[in-house]
Amino acid sequence: MAPKLRILLLLVVIPVWLPADQGHDHGPAIGEVGSVSFPVSCSPAAQKVFSRSVAMLHSFWYEEAARSFSSVADADPTCAMAWWGVAMSYYHPLWEPPTADALQKGVSAIRKSKVLEAKTERERAYIAALGAFYEADPSLDYLSRNRTYSQAMERVYRSNPQDSEAAVFYALSLVASASPTDKTYANQRQAGAILEKILTTQPDHPGVAHYLIHSYDNPVLASQGLEAARRYARIAPAVPHALHMPSHIFVRVGLWDDAANSN
Repeated sequence: MAPKLRILLLLVVIPVWLPADQGHDHGPAIGEVGSVSFPVSCSPAAQKVFSRSVAMLHSFWYEEAARSFSSVADADPTCAMAWWGVAMSYYHPLWEPPTADALQKGVSAIRKSKVLEAKTERERAYIAALGAFYEADPSLDYLSRNRTYSQAMERVYRSNPQDSEAAVFYALSLVASASPTDKTYANQRQAGAILEKILTTQPDHPGVAHYLIHSYDNPVLASQGLEAARRYARIAPAVPHALHMPSHIFVRVGLWDDAANSN
């Protein structure tokens, strides 16, 4: 197939494929979803499932993540961070704003996490940051809510310099809160700089590779995303979004065969 025809087909297929993936029930997660270490003050059995749930969250496998975080709550009913995870699963920062139903479910989950009173200051900070999104003034638009959350996550990030997960989630919030008219891509560059540092020590982290692709998914920075694009599908081969997402970079740099193979 000629390269130009491939790209035309991709431009037609990609917008349709994404929403279908986003709403489809893929069933129980199997295979690899990447490596994440997110220590929380929950039971050992809950901890293992929690880290795997966060890995799913980092690949926007939201339905599976919500189910998995719910199983964390079942394993340890005192685990406040399990409900933080459920609430995060209803917040899709780079996709569409939450529906009224999703927003209510997220609010309910974050309130449950607060009632349980997380055992550490760090965990309470994560919960408060997400609460800043869900409990923001209802008159705020989605971008403003994203920015409110990003400001709160920056505080978590600054207060916990050894917590790479705080850095990864903060980087994502920078991309989500970027101005659509800023063609200097200041937020994206800042996010990329944070993530590139983590990539050197956590090469199999799904969120790092995934969010680097999003950080560089623009005409100016696309070439900087090639390493992450080539890495991401290998990190999380069980996740449909991880198999597709590298094509964003491949399309921008003209690697048509690679882009076609990612879809």
